[in-house]
Amino acid sequence: MKLDIFTNQWLDIVFEGRNKAYGAYELRKSNNKTTTKAMIFGAIVFAVAISMPLILGLLPDSSEDDAALDTKIVSIKLPPKKEEVKKNIPPPPPPPPKVDQVKFVKPVVAKAEEVTEEPPKMVELKDKKLGAETIKGDPDAVLTVEPVGTGKAEVVEEAPDNQIYNTAGIEVKPDFPGGINKFYKFVGDNYTTPEDAPSGKVYITFVVEKDGSLTDVKVVRDVGYGTGKEAIRVLKKSPKWSPGIQNGKPVRVLYSIPIVIQAQE
Repeated sequence: MKLDIFTNQWLDIVFEGRNKAYGAYELRKSNNKTTTKAMIFGAIVFAVAISMPLILGLLPDSSEDDAALDTKIVSIKLPPKKEEVKKNIPPPPPPPPKVDQVKFVKPVVAKAEEVTEEPPKMVELKDKKLGAETIKGDPDAVLTVEPVGTGKAEVVEEAPDNQIYNTAGIEVKPDFPGGINKFYKFVGDNYTTPEDAPSGKVYITFVVEKDGSLTDVKVVRDVGYGTGKEAIRVLKKSPKWSPGIQNGKPVRVLYSIPIVIQAQE
């Protein structure tokens, strides 16, 4: 009988009459399976190790993305800085005049030793003009004349004079039509003395407006019994006065008069 060592028959011959429950028998019995598994696992590991460079080559390279990102960041161009406008730059000096200019020295009375600069002589002023400083003229310079104005004068309206003047310091005092006596007659014809009012005087102040009307009628002092109210009523019925005049224009004037009250008998 030919014995094949690649099968498990030899194990039965070797362990014949021995304790097969011993671990060595089981190990040798499963040796073929273990070897096969080991060879398959080793082949898989070997295949993976061999194909690893190819697998890594197929994966995207993150370093290239980082480099591309860096390139994009670096390639960003900032907008050009605006040139700052220089302030307080002195204007360029004016061109030299066409005619020589001689500085004018204002004559001042002083002692001889205090004189620091003498005025120009008449000979030096020939064919020259006076100025704040001495400047050499340029005969080839273009004679220019700066515009003086736009030619349109702005009309400034004078603010209205709302000041209330006193009769003592005004040029023309306001007056009732026909004179002051006509005014007292107007008051006497229209004033009704209240009952039980005693004799006395009612002092009234009012403003003669620019149009001659009477406003701001006030009672300074009266004798009571409604005498002041009656005076106000009469003055509000008054026709327009001739307004007061100051500097040729009508103005507001404060006027005051006494009204004599006669008690009813």
